Amino acid sequence: MFLKAARSVIASCLMAVGVFGAVPAQAETLADALASAYRNSNLIEQNRAVLRAADEDVAGAVAKLRPVLQWVADWDWTDTPAGRSSTASLALQAQMTLFDFGRNQLGIQIAEQAVLATRQALVSVEQDVLLSAVSAYFGLRSALENVAINENSVRVLNETLRATRDQFEVGEVTRTDVALAEARLAAARAALAAARGQLAVARESYKAATGHYPGPLAGAPKPPALPATLAEAQRIAQRSHPAILQAQYQAKGADLGVSLAAAQRRPNLTGTAGVSLTEGGTEAAALGLSLSQTIYSGGALASAQRKAVANREAARAALLQTSVNVSQNVAATWADIEVARAQIKATEQQVQAAQIAYDGVREEAKLGARTTLDVLDAEQSLLDARANRIQAQANLQVAYYSLLASMGLLTAENLGLNVPIYDAEAYYNAVRSAPATSIQGDSLDRVLKAIGKN
Repeated sequence: MFLKAARSVIASCLMAVGVFGAVPAQAETLADALASAYRNSNLIEQNRAVLRAADEDVAGAVAKLRPVLQWVADWDWTDTPAGRSSTASLALQAQMTLFDFGRNQLGIQIAEQAVLATRQALVSVEQDVLLSAVSAYFGLRSALENVAINENSVRVLNETLRATRDQFEVGEVTRTDVALAEARLAAARAALAAARGQLAVARESYKAATGHYPGPLAGAPKPPALPATLAEAQRIAQRSHPAILQAQYQAKGADLGVSLAAAQRRPNLTGTAGVSLTEGGTEAAALGLSLSQTIYSGGALASAQRKAVANREAARAALLQTSVNVSQNVAATWADIEVARAQIKATEQQVQAAQIAYDGVREEAKLGARTTLDVLDAEQSLLDARANRIQAQANLQVAYYSLLASMGLLTAENLGLNVPIYDAEAYYNAVRSAPATSIQGDSLDRVLKAIGKN
């Protein structure tokens, strides 16, 4: 029930503008950034291709159940004491496995489990890409706000320096006060240069995550819908996280691998058919059946079966550990949210107190009760408090979406992004039967065209 409600709430929240004030209508929202990241990600595209390759493994396994038809042209020349001769023939041959005690069927099932696991790996990549876009979006917003407050600091310190010089001219302060103001202004300019450098880095990170440089950014959206308790979040993660689902499919494939290794010891019935035409015009036709079974292979079959059992045990252990890791990650991101909320509350109080202190120190300095150094220190404390608040707000937003990712919900579909959702089954359905006819080929061409790969 939570998953269904979360999809609609998250989708609407992503489009909402937060409390940072009005922004231009064309400002880029978080939802825009996520949609762009989904459309332009090379990592997603790479793993879609990996998935299509896994789909073809199913087609290859299916093909093993079908006859192999080939033509063979032979020409032989011999030179013996009795004379020289040459012969030529043309033959059409067919061979097909008639019964293999389920080996090929097991191969198909293993390939299908690999496809399902690879689909979940694609979801994991999608989550990583979208979370990177979230981090880039809020990292850029933080960088912009830091530049703004540092620019304001430079303006304020310029005024302070000007006022201090005026006071020095009339003998109200010493040359030391002027030097302190000059030093603090130089430090503020250096901090502004660093902030602008961080902004440039943030812009490049944004481009790498979304595929384009940013324009004006909208305010932060409302928080996405999240579970009420940590236990509920962990339960959702156990059901939905792609890493767990991938490990489950891999464990199932390993189970089937044990059965396949055992089936390799069983007989194999093969049928053959062929027609041939010799150079002299002689025609021939042949049919045959062959039943075979490996009696001894030097221990290779027994070794393969033991290896399959070991792989099954490893896959089951990996599934258990993945479950542990996912629960741990959910708890960690849950804690990150609590920490960020506490930091925001504390930094809000810090900013308010620093603002009051700064205003008070400035007024007291005008009356001669405070020094220039006191004013500069109060201004720096206010600047630090504002910077801390900006970072805490960004951390909270990233933590929200990190929690969604840790539950397996940070996907384009769950977020309701305005993008065509990639259909992982379309290509699979077009190739699973190893198509060879023109109708199936046309269907496959349409799939390839739809995903931009023809």
